[in-house]
Amino acid sequence: MTLFETIVIAIVEGLTEFLPISSTGHMIIVSSAMHIGGTQNEKEFLKLFEIAIQLGAILSVVVLYWKKFFPLNRFNFYLKLLIAVIPALVLGAIFSKKIDALLESPLTVSITMLVGGVILLFIDKLFTRPIVEKEENINLSKAFIIGIWQCLAMIPGTSRSAASIIGGMQQKLTRSLAAEFSFFLAVPTMAAATGYKLLKAYKENPELLKNKDNLLMLGIGNLVAFAVALVAIKFFIGFLQKHGFRLFGWYRVIVGTALLILVLSGYLK
Repeated sequence: MTLFETIVIAIVEGLTEFLPISSTGHMIIVSSAMHIGGTQNEKEFLKLFEIAIQLGAILSVVVLYWKKFFPLNRFNFYLKLLIAVIPALVLGAIFSKKIDALLESPLTVSITMLVGGVILLFIDKLFTRPIVEKEENINLSKAFIIGIWQCLAMIPGTSRSAASIIGGMQQKLTRSLAAEFSFFLAVPTMAAATGYKLLKAYKENPELLKNKDNLLMLGIGNLVAFAVALVAIKFFIGFLQKHGFRLFGWYRVIVGTALLILVLSGYLK
């Protein structure tokens, strides 16, 4: 990967990680459009890179919401995150090979983008009576169910953010609280995914992590994703409170339809 390609993908990750439009899906499409990954090693590093730079993006959550994460003696808060992340850890370990295979499929992304967009067009009308307005009022059962919803994002193009926010709204959380809890849940979820991916790469193809250029690209990618995500999170919360999900739904429908046309025409493979 070149420095330019690294920065472009990292910007895409930072912008889309916390929006309900699928960061993984956008990175797959952008990397496909730029024709990154000619050799097998390049393909393997690209898949590693697309997961690993999500760590930079989620660190922005810790910075923006540091009062929630520190001090570390907030037992109930961390217990809820632990309970919520269990479904993703279990299913991710079981279906890791199938998930890796789907990460190479623009067709999967285009279909899930389109379907997810249609859902977002109507989601604000489905959950109109929220009763949970504070994180302290989210109990363990609600946290676990939100964690189950999050697992839908294992299908590229679904959006982890969208799935967990919809799960939160289904559990009677307000839109803004559902979004915030989705951000909190991203920290253990993506930290675990990144750690697993790095460990797997070290065991199966250690040269990927011994290559100085690869390490440099991972470092730059995480820094760029972190900086961009700081801005994206602030924008999203404000926009969501005022306008809801409808615009994101139309965006997904338009992009998903365009991608499907490009895939079926053979431009994206």
